[in-house]
Amino acid sequence: MYLPAAAGVALIVVPPIGLLLHTPWQSFLTQVLSESSRQALLLSLRTAAVSTLLCVILGVPMAVVFARHDGPLIRVLRALVLLPLVLPPVVGGIALLYTFGRLGLIGSPLRAAGIDIAFTSTAVVLAQTFVALPFLVISVEGALRIAGTRYEEVAATLGASPTRTLWRVTMPLIVPSLLAGLVLAFARALGEFGATITFAGNAPGITQTAPLAIYTAEIDDPQAAIPLALVLVVVSLIVVVAVHVRRRDAGQGAL
Repeated sequence: MYLPAAAGVALIVVPPIGLLLHTPWQSFLTQVLSESSRQALLLSLRTAAVSTLLCVILGVPMAVVFARHDGPLIRVLRALVLLPLVLPPVVGGIALLYTFGRLGLIGSPLRAAGIDIAFTSTAVVLAQTFVALPFLVISVEGALRIAGTRYEEVAATLGASPTRTLWRVTMPLIVPSLLAGLVLAFARALGEFGATITFAGNAPGITQTAPLAIYTAEIDDPQAAIPLALVLVVVSLIVVVAVHVRRRDAGQGAL
């Protein structure tokens, strides 16, 4: 087992090391702090934060419903919600375009009202939310299923209202998993590429996020793409470490 395990580790670890070794350190700060790089990185952070907030607002209620109810309809809805996990991002972007685009199912009435979503910063947020939402739903739903309903039932027998039970009993039980889901959703939103470029485009300062800026730089000058790519690798590594530490602390707390 050690040999294939080592091969798997090498497959994941060696590429970032290769990126690190080929980083042009003499121009690293200049390229990272350039106007285009700063715009792309700040846009990515801002839109990823907004999409993560939307994931919480929409995902936690869905996770509660999926965890507390069962049946054919719930199973179908759950499968549809988790579809972005396996759906190619470009396909998701096309689906969003035909939904919120100028001629889309929802976009057409919005355009008649003077509202355009496609190829705007709002489109970036929607694309990121589309691909990141399932990560938070899975994390929170799993925690709710493990916790069960016994504590909520006890609270109800003691006279607690459903709202009070939700905030005083249910939410504290899922805080570790909710935080892990938040971090994973943020990381997925930050790295989103396919759905964003298809639905929002690649306009610098408006819809060009860091992954899109890296893609554009890679076409024109591969060396210029490395510094910003390395920044995203560091951010992703911080996210992975944060999730790992959070889960370890939650496990020790449970013991």
